[in-house]
Amino acid sequence: MALYECIFIARQDIAAPDVHKLADKFGDIFAGFGAKIIKREYWGLRSLGYEVKKNKKGHYIMLGVEASNDAIKEFERNCKINEDIIKHLVVRAEKIDDQPSVMMQAPAKAPIGATAEDVSSMV
Repeated sequence: MALYECIFIARQDIAAPDVHKLADKFGDIFAGFGAKIIKREYWGLRSLGYEVKKNKKGHYIMLGVEASNDAIKEFERNCKINEDIIKHLVVRAEKIDDQPSVMMQAPAKAPIGATAEDVSSMV
């Protein structure tokens, strides 16, 4: 089995607990194929770069899984037919870290009087 990062964006008008139930449903799908969820992160309600299916915001969820190709195909199929999901992405990964992803970390604050060069070195 290979490692994958599966990210999906749910509609802005559903509640956060419903988004977690949706992630649980995908977890059950993966479990049915013998896959293992290594990491699960809720990135929150965030603005989209552009309007998607009349939505300007969306709930972001990332699942780090060790799964077979069939499990990934079933995940993608369910994402396509579920009306609450507006976008999804699956990326094959070399490894999945135990640490929180960059999206979960607090943004770095630039000290007062810092130049653009100082700020770029903080990133």
